[in-house]
Parts: sequence; structure tokens; C-alpha cells
Amino acid sequence: MKLKWYLLLFTLMTSALGFAQQEITVTGKVIDVDDKAPLEYATISFFSRAQNKVVTGGITDEKGNFKIEVPAGTFDVKVEYLSYKTKTYENKTIDKDIDLGTVSLALNLEALDAVEVIAEKTTVEIKLDKKIYNVGRDLTVRGGTVSDVLDNVPSVSVDVEGNVALRGNDNVTILINGKPSGLVGLNSTDALRQLPAESIERVEVITSPSARYDAEGTAGILNIILRRSKLQGLNGAVTLNAGDPTQAGISGNINYRTGDFNFFNTTGYRYRESPGNATTKTEYFNGDDPNTFFDEFRKFDRKSKGINTNFGVEWYVNETSSITASFLYRNSDENNDSSNTINELDANGNLINQSLRLDPEEETDSNIQYSVNYDKQFGDDSQHRLTMDFQYENNSEEEKSIIAEDGDAAERVRTLENENEALLVLDYTRPIGENSNFEFGYRGTFEELDTDYTLEFNENGTFEIDNDVSNNLIYRQYVNAVYSQFGSKVKEKFSFLLGLRMENSRITINQITSGDFDRKTYTNLFPTLNLGYEITEKQSLTFGYNRRIRRPRSRFINPFPSRSSATNLFQGNPDLDPSYSNTVDFGYLNRFGKLTLNSSIYFQRATDVFTFVSLDTGETTIVGGTEVPIIKRTPINLATNDRYGFEFTLTYRPTKKWNLNGNLNLFKSITEGVFEGTDFGADNLSWFARINNKYTLPGDVDWQTRLFYRGPSEDAQNKNKGIFSTDLAFSKDLFDGKASLAVNVNDVFNSRKRQSTATTETFENESEFQWRQRSFNFTFTYRFNQQKKRQREGRGDNGGGDDLDFEG
Repeated sequence: MKLKWYLLLFTLMTSALGFAQQEITVTGKVIDVDDKAPLEYATISFFSRAQNKVVTGGITDEKGNFKIEVPAGTFDVKVEYLSYKTKTYENKTIDKDIDLGTVSLALNLEALDAVEVIAEKTTVEIKLDKKIYNVGRDLTVRGGTVSDVLDNVPSVSVDVEGNVALRGNDNVTILINGKPSGLVGLNSTDALRQLPAESIERVEVITSPSARYDAEGTAGILNIILRRSKLQGLNGAVTLNAGDPTQAGISGNINYRTGDFNFFNTTGYRYRESPGNATTKTEYFNGDDPNTFFDEFRKFDRKSKGINTNFGVEWYVNETSSITASFLYRNSDENNDSSNTINELDANGNLINQSLRLDPEEETDSNIQYSVNYDKQFGDDSQHRLTMDFQYENNSEEEKSIIAEDGDAAERVRTLENENEALLVLDYTRPIGENSNFEFGYRGTFEELDTDYTLEFNENGTFEIDNDVSNNLIYRQYVNAVYSQFGSKVKEKFSFLLGLRMENSRITINQITSGDFDRKTYTNLFPTLNLGYEITEKQSLTFGYNRRIRRPRSRFINPFPSRSSATNLFQGNPDLDPSYSNTVDFGYLNRFGKLTLNSSIYFQRATDVFTFVSLDTGETTIVGGTEVPIIKRTPINLATNDRYGFEFTLTYRPTKKWNLNGNLNLFKSITEGVFEGTDFGADNLSWFARINNKYTLPGDVDWQTRLFYRGPSEDAQNKNKGIFSTDLAFSKDLFDGKASLAVNVNDVFNSRKRQSTATTETFENESEFQWRQRSFNFTFTYRFNQQKKRQREGRGDNGGGDDLDFEG
């Protein structure tokens, strides 16, 4: 009987004790106060003053979230993260389930060393609607330009003339910090060669843009994010570079943050010589008369110098609001001296006549841009925010030359372009529930391009204007757009982002000299859909659909012919209509230990595509006493183009010292269309591949080699041979990581040349073009007071990452 009472008493005491120690759930999220990034492995501890000890605690997951079971009581709750200031909630009474919300931590600069060099960053991060390429410690672009950086990004290629393509499609929209920029300017190819590579933090490759983005660019969007520090105090870096062929430059970035103000500036100056050459061999079919043969040899001696600076200030009005104002200025001068030697040959290859044409072109570019940004965060939720941007820029470009033939001044050419553009953007994002976001916004782009072209011929010692060619063209394009999109994550596995964008475009083409005037207005809907599914923590699937537009821009519609060659001209077509495309993309990501596979299959159908055709103008010119037909190359709207493609990126890191990655893009293009009775249809299979190998040698010398190959391609008139190139680089950190010295060789085998053959009913043309010869470059970088956050360990450290959240 006593035993039963003992058992009953024991049960009651156990139940009472269990009730007294009932555990309560405490949740929350820890983020970086500046960039709002989640802090993985942050520590949350619960200190009891009564017991004078830490009772319990936990850490955050990869998304910064924590969920900790805590006994009821009163505690000092500490949130800590390495190199960050600790946040403490004193005497916090916990007697029921509680959500601490979003805890924002700031860097603790006193706890950091004077300089801390970041470990090599993840190569590629995966988002639901984009891939992010971190420039990090990429050696082959040290001392280079933005153009060099883009040529090293998976899915992206840059041809010998500097034209950028995404998955083999050259209709790419290039943004700076999410917006059009004067850093790109009127001629994006030239501008991208002026901006130093060291100013770039990362490149976002957006092959399936969400509705937030401008619908321009059928291939997708490349968003270049510039470096900017938010650390307290003064910090920055200076980079010097020099090389052969003659090139030299200096660039630097500096930040000064005090209190609620952050001042930043990036400035660079560079001088560069870019010798190149071209060869053209043309056979004209003259029917019953003997065929004529002309060999044209061109040499380029380009000298360019330029300065760019971007100054701005951020004002952190309070914990949830900030205003950023910036001013950008870019100026460059180029001397592009080209010599054309034309040899007329007979059927046996004997020289009949020779003509020398010199084109010493001088070019000046100037860009000014003003921008203001307002960012308002509502409450502690960084996803609930309103952003507004206003931007105004003016771009001007002047080209002029006096062309000489056989020692005598023959032509005087001048092109003056002036562009004004205003941009107004408003975006509002609001969370709905825990894992859903709703967003809407407006974007207005208003631009005017004034092109004044003058061609004069030497008539008996006096230059007379050619009124049949000289012209003044004013092109205006006003685009007003509104969009809305909704995204959600379901059960931590499935994500979707659904959007719709409406754009109204008004275009006027006013040829002042000729009196021709044309106005076009069109309104279009652009739906987008992005889906993501996490099969496991290491595997995920993505699907994207979007509709895009390609509007004809200045060079394509400019009716003024180029004059570098007397026999081969380029001329725009002012009657071009927009081209539209629909694209679907299916992606797969898997990480096998030290190996990461990121792949996708895509299909695109475009209508009214722009196609460049070579035509006999019916006009002739005299070369060496012989009458020669003039060939014109111009863009036209051709019927349809279907693109099928497959790409994958493999990253393998067997050891900490060795990192290997490769990218392959295989695509098939089928064009169908008839122009002026000629079938311009083409069926072409092409591909390009890139391999990067990086290894740390003894003495902590980093060695990187890059191999690139673009396969042959073919269309109705042109056959292009494959292109192979190799880049090599070495780098060594100095002065305890405060500085680094890099040496790189671009195009080691001097093989980066475009070789093509064009065939028509009246002529056959073989050509070879090399924009720039092999180059050597030495780069020295010194960093001061650049305390940096340590690289966060965790998912993605093998070069991948499968965060399928939407950033739309």
C-alpha cells in the first residue's frame, strides 16, 4: 500500500516538474544591417541572471532563420555573429511562444584586423530568375576592362570586335546597377573597353527576366554591379597597370562613411594602343567578261585614352530609409588610323593596279549622368519596401576624318551624335504572408538621339558636300511601362514568380535634310513565368518563360553609309520594325560532392528578326583606274528564327588549391525568310566552350589558364570558321594581403581572328579580321583599411548554390 502512495507521489512530482520546465518556442531571423543578407551560423544564447549561466541557445540556418526551444523564464537574449556587434535583449520575459522578428547586425570594425582578405567567392549563385557571377579573384581580367570580364562569364561571349552575345544571341541589354547608364554610353562596345575590371563586384546573367525588367533584349539582360563599400571610416583600393602593346592605367575606389552618410567615388584613367588588321579578297563575277579580283589589306592603329569618375553620397535618413545621389562623368579620345591597300589582280594573280586609302579617324566621347534613388523599408521586413529612381544623362560622340586615296585628300567625313535620356522608375514590394511577395511598378524612358552626318568630296582642291548622302537624323523613343508580379514559396520546396508587363512605345524618325518623317506607335504585353523546385538540398529544377522585344536602335536605322572602304559599305535601314521573341528555359542544378552541374535547355522563336544582308548597290567606284561595284551590308526584317540550345557549367574543386570549371553552349538556329526574291533561309548549328583552370603553386602563387573556342557558323550568305584563344595569368599577394601583383597574357597564340566567306550571285568575298593582337599586362593593386566580412561558409561553397528565392 505504501508503495502505491510512493508511486503516486513520484508521478505527481514528475508531472509538476515537467509543467514547471515547459519549453517555449522562440523564432526570428538574423541579417546584415547594410546589404540585408541573411547571416548563417549566427549564435542566439539565453543567459539566466538567476542561475548565472547560459541556459540554452542555437544557431541560424542558411537563410538566417532560427527556432529554439526555451524554458519559461527571464533571460538576457544575445544575438552574435563573428566580426559583428552583439545585440542584446535584456530581461526578456519568455512565458509564451514569441517571434523576435528580424534582427539586424552591424559590423564591429574594432574587432576586425586592419585588413582581411576575402577567400575566393562562389563562382556562380543561382536565383529563380538569374545567375550571379562573382568576379572575385579572377586573374585573367586583372588590369582589363568590363569587356574582358564579360568574356569570362558563363553563357556570355564577346567577339573579336567586342560585340557581346548571350547564348550566341547579340541582342543583349546591358545595365549598370540595374539601370541604363552613361558608363555604357552611345557605343556600348567602346564604353565597355574603358571601364576597368577592378570596379566590378559581380555580373548578373538574366536569361529569363521577370516582369520588373525592361522587355528590351531578346537574348536577356546582363546587369553589372559595381563595387561599393558601406564600412565605417575611410577605405579603398588603388590599381596600377601597364602592358604591351602599349597600355597603362590607374584606377581607384574610395569610401568614407561617417555616421549616417557614406561618400563613395570610383575613378579611372587608361591609355591603350590596339593594333589590328584585316584582309579581304573579293572575286567579282562579270558574266561574259573575265572575272575581276581585288585583294584588300587593312591595318588598324588605334590609340585611346579616357577617364571616368562616379561620385556619390548615401544618406541613411533612419533605420528604414535612405537617399542616394550620384554624378557620373566619362570622357574618351580615340585616334583610329586605318590604311586600306587594294590590289587589282588578273585571273593569273598578276598585279594590274594598286590603290592606297588612308582613314585617320578622330573620335571623342563624352557622357554625363545624374541620378537620385530613394529607398524606403517598412518596418523590420526588408522585403516590404518602396524604391524610386530618377536619372538623366547626356551622351555625345563626334567622329571625323579626312580620307586620302593614293596620297591625295579625297573625302572629308564627320558624324556628330548627341543623345539625351531621362529615366523614371518606381517599384513597390509587399510581403503577403510568410513566403509570398506582391510587386508592382512603373518605368518611363524618354530619349532623343540627334545624328548629323556630313560627307564631302574633293573637287579640284575644294571640298564639296554630297547632299545625296549627308543628312541630319533625329530619332526619338518614348517607352512607358507598368508591371505587376506575384511570387511565393510553397512548403520550402516549390517557388514561382508570375508577372505581366505592358509597354507603350512611341518612335519618331525625322530625317531633317530629306524631309522624310515616320512615326510608329505600338503597345505590347509581355508575360513572364519563373518556377523552381528543390528536389533535395543539392538538386533543383527551374523553368522560365518570357516574351521580349528588340527595337531597332541608332546604328541599325541610321541611313548614312560608312566610308572606311570605298567598295564595302555599311548602311542602316530606317524602315526596320521591332522583332519579338518568346523563350522557354528549363534548368537543372546538382551538386555531387566536389562537383557541381548547372545546366539548361532552351528554345526561342523570334519574328521579324534583324538579318544582315550583303547587296550589290548597282553603283560603282573607280579603284586604280578600274570601275568596281559597291557592296552594301544592311539589316532587314526577315520572317522567323528558331533557336534551340543546351548549355551546362561544370565546377570541380578537388582541393583548396585547385579549382576547375567549364562551360559549353550548343545551339541550333533556323532562319526562314525571302527578301527581294532571294531565299535567305539558313540552318546553322554552332557552339562555344570555355574552360578555366586555377591552381595555387608553391609560394602561394595563383596560376589561372582559360581556353575558349567558338565553333564555325553559317547562314544564307556567310560561312564563319571557328575561333580559338588562350589566356594565361599569375598572381601573388604581397604585404600580408594588403596588395597583389598579377601578370596576364591575353590571346597567348595570337589566334583570336574572325575568318569568313560571303557568297552572292555577283561576288565572293573571303575576309579575316583581328581586332587586337596578343597583349601582356602587369597589374598592381593596393588596398587600405578594407575590413571585409569573412566569407560565409555553407551552401554553395563548391561553386554552386540553389537558393530559389525570387529577387525580381
